[in-house]
Amino acid sequence: MHRRIVAFVAAAVLLVGAGLAAAQGPIKIGISLSLSGDFSADGQGFQNGYELWADQVNASGGLLGRQVKLDIVNDNSSPDQVQTNYQKLITVDKVPLVLGPFSTLLTKPASVVANRYGYAMVEGAGGAPSVFNRGLKNVFDVALPVINDLDSFTQYILSLPPGQRPSTVAYATNDDPFTQPQIERSRKLFEAAGLKTVSYQTYPSETTDFNPIADKIIQSKADIVVAGTFMPDIVAFVQRFRQQHYNPQALIATAGPDLGSQFTKAVGGAQVAEGILVPNTWYPGADNPGNAAFVKAYLAKFGGAAADINGDAAEGYAAGQVLQQAVEKVGSLDNAKIIAELHSGDTFQSILGPVTFNSVGENTAAKAYLFQWQQGQYLPVYPLAAAVAPFEYPKPAWH
Repeated sequence: MHRRIVAFVAAAVLLVGAGLAAAQGPIKIGISLSLSGDFSADGQGFQNGYELWADQVNASGGLLGRQVKLDIVNDNSSPDQVQTNYQKLITVDKVPLVLGPFSTLLTKPASVVANRYGYAMVEGAGGAPSVFNRGLKNVFDVALPVINDLDSFTQYILSLPPGQRPSTVAYATNDDPFTQPQIERSRKLFEAAGLKTVSYQTYPSETTDFNPIADKIIQSKADIVVAGTFMPDIVAFVQRFRQQHYNPQALIATAGPDLGSQFTKAVGGAQVAEGILVPNTWYPGADNPGNAAFVKAYLAKFGGAAADINGDAAEGYAAGQVLQQAVEKVGSLDNAKIIAELHSGDTFQSILGPVTFNSVGENTAAKAYLFQWQQGQYLPVYPLAAAVAPFEYPKPAWH
């Protein structure tokens, strides 16, 4: 009789708990993304990553036993609109949790709004120093700190024997806070090692005609080109360089080549992309927990091939993973508790690799990798311990 009573009570508790979770409804998570404007390719990649993460969470029983529902709004790549969006998501829509937008430019104002209301903001694309030097304690970037993005490229070039090492460098950077810090760090490191700067250009984010910038690089005859860009910039540079038959020994962009088939199609195909470089923290074949399952699920949902996957999708998915783990560890949607957990020094697991935040919210466990397009595949080529293919240097001639 006693066992029956215990079993009855346990069943009743489970039913009440399930009923309570159902009565509370889904957990809404507010997100502002650039679904139009300059960052639209990246914003759409993040949307895919966030949506896939929500699908996976819901298929495995939800978050704290409740289904997740994403409330995604378009900020049109505008710093003003992103503030308006998070203000409304938090104060009008009453979402209990938020995830970050794309880019340092938009994360800075978005995190201020979230901080005003005590909300944790886990994100995957706001890693510039200017995000973390404002005294905020609520913003957490799961990716590599931006200022270190080009370190892998710099290290490779400086590791070349003197007879193979280039001697001149051209730099061109959008005035965005994501691109400039890493370009400037690369310049200082190269100049300290004796590489001469023959062109250094900074241009407004609103620039639409990139040919004059590309022409100055071409005229400099630089051995290598380091470009602080987004998708439209690097595509325009590639097209101009090909047109003018300028083929640097190495061409690296801070962003754009990591966008999978969106990039290769934009430049004219995989043959044109051959040898182009980009720093990143993720690729489809990365041996990180859950990554193979992510790639399989992504292809099942969105189609294409593994090499087509936009790297932003992985960053969005990883941001969701870390938020999920923090929520489950504290067993609550209380943002103060979530922030405390994210600052606890605990290590979280993601498809980008381990994530451990320092006191300002940077991921100190992230590693800098260098990727190159080779025969239609997006492959890690440096550091050597992580490389799956030899570095193509000098870059092959344009096709």
